[in-house]
Amino acid sequence: MKHVKKTLTMLFLAGTVALTACKKDTKVPDDSISQEVLNKISNLGFSTVNVQKVSQGYLVEGDIILSEQQLDARVTSPQLRIAEEEQYHTFNLVTGLPRVFKVSVAASLPASVSNAVDDAITRYNAQHLGISFQRQTSGTGDIHFSAAPSGANYIAAGGFPTSSGNPYNSIVFNTAYAGWQSATLTSICAHEMGHCIGFRHTDYMRRRYSCGYGGNEGQANNGVGAVLIPGTPSGPDANSWMLACIGNGDNRPFNSNDVVALHYLYE
Repeated sequence: MKHVKKTLTMLFLAGTVALTACKKDTKVPDDSISQEVLNKISNLGFSTVNVQKVSQGYLVEGDIILSEQQLDARVTSPQLRIAEEEQYHTFNLVTGLPRVFKVSVAASLPASVSNAVDDAITRYNAQHLGISFQRQTSGTGDIHFSAAPSGANYIAAGGFPTSSGNPYNSIVFNTAYAGWQSATLTSICAHEMGHCIGFRHTDYMRRRYSCGYGGNEGQANNGVGAVLIPGTPSGPDANSWMLACIGNGDNRPFNSNDVVALHYLYE
């Protein structure tokens, strides 16, 4: 998530955050990222604007991590379509339902983030889906929250499910944003967990909708996928928990369209 309003990239803003953080991204593209890597990212259906090299691979779209293995994967599907303004999921989803996933939080993260993770778990479990989450108080769970590297210019970041049907297992959180309002922190944690179970940004086709800048995050004929979720709106959805950017003070519990999407995929 990103800071889009300064006021999320899955990073976030002062008054408004983009899960990118709503802060305009002025980072210069890393020259060490080769054209070959950028081509692979593009082939997976993601934008190559402001790609960052991180320890787990590459950060794209402000808060999504792609591993080296994912860059080498090629998936084709007739379900991929040119984006409209509806909710979308990736080709890989969590399988083998019903399943309960353990969620752990590193000791290096402050209490405000730990509490937000608990509240995000409560939001999901209240939907009584075929997947549910349970807090694990020691060790590393199926999804583990840890601190982002010092100096990170995003709020938080996660990834997409594996080809074997498991959720992405890591979410990193920038402790510089740990002082944000509790409801906003909960919305951010729930958003990143959404990526881990296969949701793309609601406004990925027009990032400027929530971030104030940027266009389509990426569209191609192969890759991780952007599959329309039936029953979700054909117009912008101002309150969706999967909007790309968020600001401090914003609270995004699941709205009616989010509920439709969650139950369609994970009833």
